[in-house]
Amino acid sequence: MRYALIVFDWDGTLIDSAGAIAECIQEAARELRLAVPDHARARHVIGLGLHASLRHAVPDLPAERAMEFVACYRRHFLAREEGMRTFPGVVELLDGLRARGHVLAVATGKSRRGLERSLDTSALRPYFASTRCADESASKPDPAMLHELLGELGTEPAKALMIGDTSHDLQMAGSAGVDALAVSYGAHAESSLRALAPRGCVASIEELRQWLTRHA
Repeated sequence: MRYALIVFDWDGTLIDSAGAIAECIQEAARELRLAVPDHARARHVIGLGLHASLRHAVPDLPAERAMEFVACYRRHFLAREEGMRTFPGVVELLDGLRARGHVLAVATGKSRRGLERSLDTSALRPYFASTRCADESASKPDPAMLHELLGELGTEPAKALMIGDTSHDLQMAGSAGVDALAVSYGAHAESSLRALAPRGCVASIEELRQWLTRHA
């Protein structure tokens, strides 16, 4: 077993939510009569902490309106959240990894409250030994979340793998000295992911399962 610890991103990697998140950012900007980011710009910030996302996606947002925007975004997101599901095959993937003895964890740009809610609604909570969120650590691409998980779970960087759908995930892994595997079915384009030289780039959960079977 090459990787004792496998760390997953959440939105766009395990949960089919990237498109909805981008649309909620756009809807909040439109409702508050701010410049609406195009879809590519809104998707680019997925994986970052919420406030870091706002600085990039809505650069003309006045500081004094940040909390208003956050409240508006969350209202739109919560209205859609029940419709967000795991990608087909995720449960089988996690079952297989756990059966092989891998320790599984999550490093996400979600808030702790948001992740706790999603862990319960997705029924994925039992699979993960630990999780880290952007509002309790530094936001991606800072390596802090991975450093904390490695320390807590007693794993050397060389024995860990980070799996994610954004350049933020891959940059975080590189800064932590951890191998990275990209998935191109989420928020960021395959070309931008491959430009960061991950160990591989897969286009579906089935391809992810096959890659991990061969290499993990």
